[in-house]
Amino acid sequence: MNRKELNPESSPQAAFGARLRSSREDHGWTQEELGRQMGYSSTHISSVETGWKPPTLRLSRSADLSLGTGDAFERQFREIRQGALLEGFPEYVGHEGRAVELRLYEIGIIPGLLQTPAYARALADSAVRRGTITAEQGDERVSFLAERQAALVRPRPPSILVVMDESCVQRPIGGPEIMGEQLGRLVEFAALPNTVLQVAPFSIGERRPFNLPLNLLTLADRGVIAYAESQIQGRMEREPTSVLPLLSAYHQLQAEALSQAASVAMINQVRKGTP
Repeated sequence: MNRKELNPESSPQAAFGARLRSSREDHGWTQEELGRQMGYSSTHISSVETGWKPPTLRLSRSADLSLGTGDAFERQFREIRQGALLEGFPEYVGHEGRAVELRLYEIGIIPGLLQTPAYARALADSAVRRGTITAEQGDERVSFLAERQAALVRPRPPSILVVMDESCVQRPIGGPEIMGEQLGRLVEFAALPNTVLQVAPFSIGERRPFNLPLNLLTLADRGVIAYAESQIQGRMEREPTSVLPLLSAYHQLQAEALSQAASVAMINQVRKGTP
């Protein structure tokens, strides 16, 4: 048997592959047997073990489930990706994929979970041109976002409540074609049975309770987690004394924002200016 020796020290990706092989062999499974458990081909498993293919969020979660490793592979995957993400964000995303309800507020850009691939790519490419991130990190941001979105597509999807500042809708990103597609995606999102979409218009002025984006997650045990970002880092908060006032302020924001019907009407009005 032609067995390639692995060097876990050569890269984080190689360390992931070596761990996958070790866990598989501890179970006495071949690559084909593990692939059958995880829903991947033996060739794909081999490529990840030898570092030729990078792990994905979906593969990492499947490995944890099949190998009984808790969330070890998912956490290792997030460590690999962390170089392209804000501090604190990988931990938040680990909870996001399992939340039963998401409340999102965004300023300036469409919330990530609602972005089209072209819109997300335009934002990443802009950051690359500014020198904020590398081209590789830009690719990681786009693929990581796609994996976050995919994690919410499940038999019992979470409720997703979104309030966007009007600047998210009015600010053109990527040109008319990309923006037109993105606005269409928002209208489609609003029509889903598990979603609510609202726009907070400029006219609410000082009644807007937040000056930074905010995410609030309700977990299966009904606990609530808050996540907020500055320009350089993210912070996750679990303490009820800190989270509950944010939840109350979010409810106030929803009351000030346009109804979903009025929000969709505004989005469609903006769409008229795009092809």
